[in-house]
Amino acid sequence: MVGGSGMFIDAVCIGLDPIPKSDELKAEITTEFETNGLDPLLDELKEKDLDYFNEVDKGNPMRIIRAIEVIRLTGKTFSSQRTNKPIPPFFEVQRFVINHEREKLYDRINRRVDLMIENGLIEEVKSVQHLRHLQSMNTVGYSEIFQYLDNEITLERAIELIKQNTRRYAKRQLTWFRRHPDAVWIDFDEVEKIVGLIFPSLRRD
Repeated sequence: MVGGSGMFIDAVCIGLDPIPKSDELKAEITTEFETNGLDPLLDELKEKDLDYFNEVDKGNPMRIIRAIEVIRLTGKTFSSQRTNKPIPPFFEVQRFVINHEREKLYDRINRRVDLMIENGLIEEVKSVQHLRHLQSMNTVGYSEIFQYLDNEITLERAIELIKQNTRRYAKRQLTWFRRHPDAVWIDFDEVEKIVGLIFPSLRRD
């Protein structure tokens, strides 16, 4: 497996708490969110699970909806069911993290954003404006261009924010990967050299 968010990687490699779910209830709560906004759900979460309310990203509807789903389904707090005792995987995990010097990484990010703009990011975002209510549209790159299209900020400011928010995201990724002391950190170099470092270290039966 290559890439993916830190949480996705951990879900595959470590597993998740066996917390129940209900697609029907989730759909019902999602409709409430789309109709009334996030505030009523936040109020409910604060009342029923203050511990999780205090730690959750209050701008992330998916996490709020998931917590409310579990609370209504089980009658218990969401925080009490996050035991950090997932079912162990049936496979061995080895982690490799490609590490860039910060200055070079930030320069690559800035150049990549400029290239995205040149290759039609604005037109791409325009084509999905009718879907902007979806959580998948609330991502770095899209949300800033939406602000520009709404005349809230200039294009120059939107590009600046995309670069800034991408750099912050990259920093959070590195912090996440440092949680795993078994991870092998490899300095960025030519792809062939990186592959040459990874393959010989793979353990085989």
